[in-house]
Amino acid sequence: MTRRITTLRTGMPALLAACFATGALAQIPAPQAPPARPKPVTPAQPASDPALEAARAAFEALPEAERRNVQDALVWTGDYNGVTTGAFGRRSFEGIQAYQTRKGVAPTGLLTPPERTALMREAEEARRAARFRVQADAISGTVIGVPEALLQKRTAIPGGTRWQSADGRVTLDTKSFPPQETSLDTLFERAVAANPGRKVTYKLKKPEFFVVTAETATGRSYLRYAVDPAGAVRGFAIGYDKALAGTVERFVIAIANSFVPFPEEAPKEAPKEAVVAAPKPGPGLASSPALPSLSGPPAVARAAATGLKLGNGRVLTVASALEACAAPRVGGAPARVERRDATGSLVLLRAEGLPAGGSVPFLRAEAPAPGDRLLVLGAQARGAASVAPGTAGEGGVFAPLQPGAGGAAVLDRSGRLAGLISRFPAAPRLIAGVMPPTSYAIVPAKAVTAFLAESGVPAPAAATEPAVAATLGEAAAPHLGAIVPITCER
Repeated sequence: MTRRITTLRTGMPALLAACFATGALAQIPAPQAPPARPKPVTPAQPASDPALEAARAAFEALPEAERRNVQDALVWTGDYNGVTTGAFGRRSFEGIQAYQTRKGVAPTGLLTPPERTALMREAEEARRAARFRVQADAISGTVIGVPEALLQKRTAIPGGTRWQSADGRVTLDTKSFPPQETSLDTLFERAVAANPGRKVTYKLKKPEFFVVTAETATGRSYLRYAVDPAGAVRGFAIGYDKALAGTVERFVIAIANSFVPFPEEAPKEAPKEAVVAAPKPGPGLASSPALPSLSGPPAVARAAATGLKLGNGRVLTVASALEACAAPRVGGAPARVERRDATGSLVLLRAEGLPAGGSVPFLRAEAPAPGDRLLVLGAQARGAASVAPGTAGEGGVFAPLQPGAGGAAVLDRSGRLAGLISRFPAAPRLIAGVMPPTSYAIVPAKAVTAFLAESGVPAPAAATEPAVAATLGEAAAPHLGAIVPITCER
């Protein structure tokens, strides 16, 4: 009898929880209200962790883009295994502590400016070593980051692409299914089905996507699929030898954070982005401008293109930006075309009365290597600049740009001009009102240098090799004032 009573006591909470979850108590009449009783005293909540809260306050004071940069860097250093949302929690706190412990400094969970600089440098070295390149997969239609130093073999498979290590111990597949061929539910049930020798270690199912991880005696896998409103399903899977987990798992996180299943979706909502003004001088990440975000309405007037002020009323932009612009205005002032280059790629405008401000970036002599981290400075109609992170590709840049980015300045992380965005699509395809990361061709700095020389405009050149900025904001800040919007009167 004692054992039976004990079993009933321990099983009751689970039984009640199950009943509430299934609605089994819904038919029980509501009990009469009991007589009023004095309110019980609420027990004191446990004290919060002062170190965690201090670190949270400092972290959340940073622009969202910088918060994401820190998390992304911690992924690459192997100290953080979460998504790069910019939100600060226990996992981010412990990731910073882990990094600090490895470096032999006090694990406060709060990065000092020198620690942030060192973190960004270490992460950049890890990305370069991995040759991590975010790229569009034409077969599956997805966008995904690939550590090409590890996954050297690339082949087409039905509905997608396979990247594989030379020894076959790591495989990354993209996959797509047209509407009606299969469903997210079918793929999920198949992924979690019982299988001798295979254990599902994590599963998450939402209406629009799922994630499943599993392992066998010798291997591990990560699977993610998403569905669009039309019923098309796209995803990726990565499998790897358990012995390689220490190296490969940071790549898995980076790949998952880079994955865009439907970059071609085009909702009707107009794009929105925040205006980014030049930051006040200050040390560390807190002095850097934020990236474009979804907060805040767009300006009523839109920039048709972006120009780079060169001084003396001269503004450099790309010819494609003026194809349908008979009466350009720069920063609100009327402008005229002073000169075009022989290839039809570049245009030099002259506009009187432009305010001074902003440093013209030095020109980069060599083209960026694929995988180099870049940033793109675009303009908005009200005169402020927007900043977007990018990755160098073959003859271009892969970045999440917004309308008005034609002619935008592409800089490396030393603040040197690598080129100008040669063309922005007239009818961009958007996701949730925002342009997803896309490949854009650029007019290289070499062509810009030649054009300025022909036009008698001194090309700024650095006397010494500029230092690599610790953050995107620090590289962009000196040049934001040189970015101006070009609008059109129709």
